[in-house]
Amino acid sequence: MDKTYQRPNDPQPKEWLSSELSEQYIASYKPFNFVDGEGVRCSLYVSGCRFNCPGCYNKAAQNFHYGQVYTQELEDKIIEDLSQSYVQGLTLLGGEPFLNTEVTLQLCQRVRAEFGHDKDIWSWTGYTFEELQQESSDKLALLNYLDILVDGRFLAAQKDLTLQFRGSANQRIIDVPKTLAQDKVVLWDKLIK
Repeated sequence: MDKTYQRPNDPQPKEWLSSELSEQYIASYKPFNFVDGEGVRCSLYVSGCRFNCPGCYNKAAQNFHYGQVYTQELEDKIIEDLSQSYVQGLTLLGGEPFLNTEVTLQLCQRVRAEFGHDKDIWSWTGYTFEELQQESSDKLALLNYLDILVDGRFLAAQKDLTLQFRGSANQRIIDVPKTLAQDKVVLWDKLIK
């Protein structure tokens, strides 16, 4: 079968739990970049993903034991980097941030404690926003710390490299606070296409 038409894995609600899957590894940390969201960002790529999207751009990071263990020293470095006035915020990618909440939730809590909402938090996920609403309490907690969520599995059949901050047309850039307040998905107001 042509890989373009193969589908990623689709979990049942609460089927994949971070507490059972995460090894607390990160694939990489990239400070001061311009590609993982709006403005200058510090990006944490966590390890481990079960979606297995055909055509995934970061296949190595699907392994939960890939890279290095997340440490307090790394977290301190991320906070130090975020404290620079020209840095707009933190980005969580993967792997799958919502399957690594032992890392991502702790980091988001610290970002909010240190910076309030002066720094924004973006995350990419293979889950849709609607799927996350049916998920475990740790995933819901992480969602509540986010400003922007790019949701949905990468679908090779809908691949479009001209899209802003996403790889396939099914994915959405969601304004999380507005979505939660209005109880309906509200797209990012700076969406170009």
